[in-house]
Formats: sequence, C-alpha cells, structure tokens
Amino acid sequence: MCGIVGYIARKQNPNSLKLGIEALKRLEYRGYDSAGFAFWDESKKDIFCQKAAGRITALEEKANIAVNAVALSANPLILHTRWATHGGVSESNAHPHCDCQNNIYLVHNGIVENYKELKEVLQGEGHQFRSETDTEVIAHLVEKFFQGNLEEAVRKALPLIKGSYGIAVIAKNDPQKLVAARLSSPLLLGLGENEYFVASDPSAIIAHTNKVIYLDDNEIVTITPDNFSILKEKKPEEIEWKLEDAQKGGYPHFMLKEIMEEPEAIENSMKGRLLTEDGTARLGGLQDIVTRLRRAKRMLFTACGTAFYASLVGRYMFEEYAGIPVEADVASEFRYRKPIIDENTVLLCVSQSGETADTLAALKEMKMKGVLTVGVVNVVGSTIARETDAGVYNHIGPEMGVASTKAFISQLTVMALLTLLLGRQRNLSLVKGQRIAQDLQALPEKARIILTQEAKKIKEIAEKYYQYNNFIYLGRKYNYPIALEGALKLKEIAYPIHAEGYASGEMKHGPIALADQNFPFVFIAPQDSVYEKVVSNMEEVKARRAPIIAIATEGDERIKTIADDVIYIPKTSEMLTPILSVMPLHLFAYHMGVLRGNDVDKPRNLAKSVTVE
Repeated sequence: MCGIVGYIARKQNPNSLKLGIEALKRLEYRGYDSAGFAFWDESKKDIFCQKAAGRITALEEKANIAVNAVALSANPLILHTRWATHGGVSESNAHPHCDCQNNIYLVHNGIVENYKELKEVLQGEGHQFRSETDTEVIAHLVEKFFQGNLEEAVRKALPLIKGSYGIAVIAKNDPQKLVAARLSSPLLLGLGENEYFVASDPSAIIAHTNKVIYLDDNEIVTITPDNFSILKEKKPEEIEWKLEDAQKGGYPHFMLKEIMEEPEAIENSMKGRLLTEDGTARLGGLQDIVTRLRRAKRMLFTACGTAFYASLVGRYMFEEYAGIPVEADVASEFRYRKPIIDENTVLLCVSQSGETADTLAALKEMKMKGVLTVGVVNVVGSTIARETDAGVYNHIGPEMGVASTKAFISQLTVMALLTLLLGRQRNLSLVKGQRIAQDLQALPEKARIILTQEAKKIKEIAEKYYQYNNFIYLGRKYNYPIALEGALKLKEIAYPIHAEGYASGEMKHGPIALADQNFPFVFIAPQDSVYEKVVSNMEEVKARRAPIIAIATEGDERIKTIADDVIYIPKTSEMLTPILSVMPLHLFAYHMGVLRGNDVDKPRNLAKSVTVE
C-alpha cells in the first residue's frame, strides 16, 4: 500500500506524466515513504521506470532529465506511493516492481500472505528477485503465465495469491493495455474524455473526471486506448465532491482546514435527516430495513482507531436512549471472536474510508452468518458501503489529513441520529426526542463558538505544553472515549510525545503513580451527570502537583480553582457533549504537532486507509 494511479489515452498526451504525478500527489495525504512510476515509451519501444525513496518531489528531481526526454509518449502509465510493510524504505523496495525479463511492471496495494511460499517456488524455477517485498512475487507470477496476452497472464496468476490486492499492470510485450484488478483493496476505473484512469482513491482523478466504476472483489478490468472490458457490465457512478474539496483552501495544513470544517460536518451529516418536531431522524439508507431494525434486540459495533472511539460513544447513546444492548469491539479482535448471535442481532460497521481491512473482514464474517449489517461510511462506492445490507453516508466530502477529525465529528453526529431513530421506535418519549433534536440542531453554531472564541487560547496552551513528553487524558461516561480520542490524536500528530487515555475512575488503579509536576493531565469535565466524580479525580491529581488542562462547560468558575488551564465549551445535552468536547482536543493536538515541527498531514508511519491486517 498506499496509493495507485494508472493512465491510458486514445491519443498521445504530451502532459501525461505530469498529469499522473499530480494525481499521485493528491494521494500524499494517505501517508507514504517512497514513490515510483513506469510507462510505455513508444519512441523507444520500451518501458521506462523510475523510483525514489522519500517524497514524490524526490522522484521528480531524480527523474527530471529522463522525463523531459520521453514524456511525449508516456502511455500507458502506472504510478505508486508505497507505505512500507514487507521490506524497509528503499528505492529497490519502491513500486513499480518488474519481472526477470523487464517485461511486466506492476504496482500493488495490499498484502500477499503466502508470498514466502510463492517466492520459494518461483526461485526454484529460476526467477531472480530484486527486492524484499511481497509485491514482487506478483510480477513474477504474471511473468510465469505470460504468452503475449497480459490480461490472460494476470487472470491465471491472481488465483494463486492469498491475501489482498489492488494492482495495475503494464507489459513491454503487450504495450497497448493497462490491466487492473482488486481483492479487498480499493480500486476504481475513471472514465474521461478519450482517456481512462485507474486509482485507489477518487481524489486522485477528480480533477479530470467524476464518472467512475468501482471494481468489486475478484474483478479484472482490461483497458486499451479505445475501450475497456470488465467481468460484468457496470454503470458509472458520479463522485459527489469537487476538486476544491480536496485542496487546502488557504489553510497551511489539511488537518487545520478539516478541524475548521467540523461545524459544517455536523450540518452536512444532519441535512435532510433531522425531524425536530417528531423528535426523530429519517435516514434514507435505512428505509428498506426499518422493520428489521425495530426487531433488533442486540447490536454489535465494530471499527478501528478513531472510528472505534465513535462506536464507544454510540454504545452509551444507544443503551441509554434507545434501550438496546450494545457490544463494541475493535475490528481486529472482533474478527477472531465467536460472538453469540441470533436473527435479532445487528452489526454496525464504522469506517471513514469504507475500506478498512479488519472491519471489512468482520463484516464478511457476520454476513456469512446471516446477520443484518449496517455501515456508517464517508466514501460513496467504497467496499463496506457496497457490502453492507444498508447504511448511512457521512456526506462530509474528502478527509485528506491522515489523522481523522471532521469524520469523527460526523460519526458522532450520525450515532446521535441513529439513537433518535431507534429510540423513538422504542421507549424514547416525544418530548425527550424533541429536546435532543433541538440540541442537535444547535450544535453547529456552538461548534463555531469553540473554534472562534477558544482557538487563540488553545494555541497558547499548546505553546505552554509542547515541550512536555507525556500526557494522560481522563474522562467519564460519554467522555471516556473522548479521552481515548484526545490521547490518540496527540500521539499521531505530536510524536514523540506519549499520551494515554483512561476512564477517570481508573486513574487510582495505576496511572496516578505518574502524577508529578512534569506530567500533565487533561480532564474532560463538562457539567454532566458525572461532573462531581471528575472534579474529585482532578483534586487528587492537583494534590500531586501535576499540571491540569480541563475541558469544561462555559460559566464553570469552579474548574478555574483546580485546573491550571481551562478551555470552555457551550452547554448541550449530555449525550452530545462528546461532539463539542473533542474539538478543542483536535485543535490542541494540531498545534502541538506544528510546534514540534511535524508534518501533521502526513505523520510518520501512518496511512489514511489501512487496507491490510
């Protein structure tokens, strides 16, 4: 993994390589450590390949002279950004990879689980390997079956692979084709004007076309300059968002832009869905399963990372206001459990990208067992969106920053909408439903207050604390998952700072041993049903002279007597406080990362969409 771009046109395009590199740059947000490209050069009747460790700019600089010489005939073309899994960060491990004869060139997202066995067999047959990667095995497998027809060779090679893949392949000895295929790794075909694109993410090609076909698992598409063929006929879909949605819009970083878009994310997630007078929600993607949802007696939530923390907040919401028992598990563990299920069990999968490998594996396992599956996904046409029985889109446009911010806010908002829908099906009263709906309606403006009135203070607090190396985040009930999320964001963005999130009541069972003047504690302490308990925990930390940062409800003067620094949020319903309380933590992490000199949009070792286990 991480990013794939492919291009083939009816006519020679003198800007094709530049076009491809610009498309690849739009995938930089996913995180990567090396890059490369390969293309058929008609003038030389050969494939030209260039790779470099580091950023795409390093690839451009390295290839500049050669590219200028051959760019007029770069057609077909494949490009890739790699995030290291098998083998270190090096030019030899970067994609594209080729076979022994320099005939087959291939880029790959995913993982070949049986690559060692395949490599041993291929080496026994005389194949020479040049990298430490699992991907190179695929190139040699295609070589093994190649007899002049690239598509047929790919078709024969892929069944031997165990694992996941999104691939794009070209061949010197079949130069008028670009072949692509997928299994559990996202890939789409873009339909332009006399040109075709392959990409792992629509953001790569949105500047050129919004007509796309999303490949399904085990599908292979063969593209020539004039046409394409696929295993089954599909109608193109339209990408909802525009190119400007995937640009910084004057902000120094995507992460800051997306934090500032959080109020809009709340609005877009609710638009046309919130029925304030009825105290409920209408979610079009669930209309066909409303009756089955009404019968649901138990729900299983599964997700990874930040999306899992949204699931934990949703668990509190569902149990308190919808009266439905909920279990929430990280997908990488859930997929190996054997949960007790029946016909009234529902699985809810939460994923921004809709391609998270572990979440997708859990989904497929539960579908096989006949469980009703529902998705909360941002990317239209993604695998989880297509595989679930029904679902809810976030509708917030692309999230380019690797560390999720506005998508998390949207996921919490959708959880609240689902709570209203399921709660009103059951015992949630009209009056209570109306009150929650009214508070939801007021959230965007309250969110804007945080990002305007408190933004300067948050930056000042970050300037005060950015040289500390350890933090503990603490919260209770609805804000316990927010403590986890706040700590995760700080780790992701402001490394090498170490941060942990805990339930406040657990502090006495270990973490309080760390409290001293060099170890800051961050408390999420809104005036809710557990406020007094949290204040007591704060007093215990203060007694040990540890610095305290508090997220508190506006007007709470008591907190000032305990905490060293206070960030205020407007008052709202208890179940909705996480949507507001997490926003200062996102902004705090952003400023801490910038002050630490980190690339907050592309934090080290991380990828936006984790498509391998």
